[in-house]
Amino acid sequence: MTILAFDTATSFGAVCGLASGGRAHEPRAGHLLAAVDRLVGDPAEIERIVVGRGPGSFTSIRIGLAMARSLGLTLDVAVAGASTLDGYAGGAIPVLDAKRGEVFTRGPRVCRPEELEVAGQTLVGDGALRYRHLFEAAGATVPDDDDPVHPPDPLLLVEHAGAFGDADLVEPLYVREPDARPLP
Repeated sequence: MTILAFDTATSFGAVCGLASGGRAHEPRAGHLLAAVDRLVGDPAEIERIVVGRGPGSFTSIRIGLAMARSLGLTLDVAVAGASTLDGYAGGAIPVLDAKRGEVFTRGPRVCRPEELEVAGQTLVGDGALRYRHLFEAAGATVPDDDDPVHPPDPLLLVEHAGAFGDADLVEPLYVREPDARPLP
């Protein structure tokens, strides 16, 4: 295997292993380590790692980055990051659940779902599913819940990855300020 790519920023985990003979893919991977174990026979075969760096759940992003860093440092391989929003194909608009009654979308930006202009658009992602009723009432199309367009595609993350380098250089993509603040 040449490249291991994964994303943990949304409620869907997605993992992909790329080799010269093709790719093995685990969309909606519920347990990241188990999915990687199924894809990778020998960890020494991993030559590079691509990780989705958000936007998404703070904890989920940190888990993905920690795993990418751990694997990168342990295996001595280069790591690159890509925006989770880049894991969605072409004409569909990615809408990720940002919790607190908000969504992440292209820009990247965070907003309330009703603030998006969605008439005539196809929306994908866990935010599109969560607010399906609102988006469809506004004239958008949201594919069925089990449609494979909703998890980010790690192959697209590979295509949009930044420069490969030291694992510690891949930074999370946060779109809003954290809730926790230092005490004055």
